[in-house]
Amino acid sequence: MVKWIVGALALVVIGVGLWAFEPWRLWTSSTTDEAIPGVEDVDADTSVLDVAETTDARPGGGTTRERDARPSEEPSQQPRLTVLGSGEFEDAEHETTGLAVVVEAADGSRFVRLEDLASSDGPDLHVALSDAPSGGDWGSYDDGRYVGLGELKATHGNQNYEIPDDVDLDGLTTVVVWCDRFNVAFGTADVAA
Repeated sequence: MVKWIVGALALVVIGVGLWAFEPWRLWTSSTTDEAIPGVEDVDADTSVLDVAETTDARPGGGTTRERDARPSEEPSQQPRLTVLGSGEFEDAEHETTGLAVVVEAADGSRFVRLEDLASSDGPDLHVALSDAPSGGDWGSYDDGRYVGLGELKATHGNQNYEIPDDVDLDGLTTVVVWCDRFNVAFGTADVAA
């Protein structure tokens, strides 16, 4: 009888461990390649930095045209995106590479674009903005101001995450690939403007 109880408890522990850690994710990955919102006629390898303006850090603000993805005879038809901040991912709990860009469209909508993302798969992964500095303690990114943008769409590729209209970006300096289940960052990017 004791052997049956010990065996049943062992199965429960193994089942809970498999549910929590999802160890098969060590060998899985996924890829997505979303287009840049509001931009047409550019190939899949085009960076949002190639089609957007960047904010000017000088007093008085304004924007400056960086590069155009395609020449246009009518500038008014050229999509207008403004880069509010960008930064390369750095490793946290897992190796993570790629670029995070915070972008504002001409209509006032804002989004975070992850480009050339490469990270590990894991349970319950999300993308968020945080006021904690990039490169900090792996579990600190939801301790202060934290805005979840949704589940991570894929571990690799290019993807977009809409920022809700009511979110004040002031002080939100880091994009985080966040594991909600274990309260740790997989990777972080400093996007302070």
